[in-house]
Amino acid sequence: ILGPRGLMPSPKTGTVTKNVEQAIKDAKRGRVEFKVDKAGNIHMPVGKVSFDKAKLLDNIYAAIDAVVRAKPPGAKGQYVKNIALSLTMSPSVKIDINETLRKLQERAA
Repeated sequence: ILGPRGLMPSPKTGTVTKNVEQAIKDAKRGRVEFKVDKAGNIHMPVGKVSFDKAKLLDNIYAAIDAVVRAKPPGAKGQYVKNIALSLTMSPSVKIDINETLRKLQERAA
């Protein structure tokens, strides 16, 4: 009952670890995991309304970078095709993917 619902600890999801100290540090830093749904969409938090613009941008770029880096070696073609941001219960705003990926490369340099 608990396993299929994702409620049991699992080494795959990082909820079972031998390095408790590192797990606590990750949790305090705000580690966020993401999963892809059946339609290929990723839903993940990137900040709170109380965050300033710079903090939100840092979080957005970090989230997109994490998704781009998670591309499986066998995946072909463009891995990220669209980006949209929204509040929890609001319409989304589309983000220019090419501009975003270009800025990610600039930040990495």
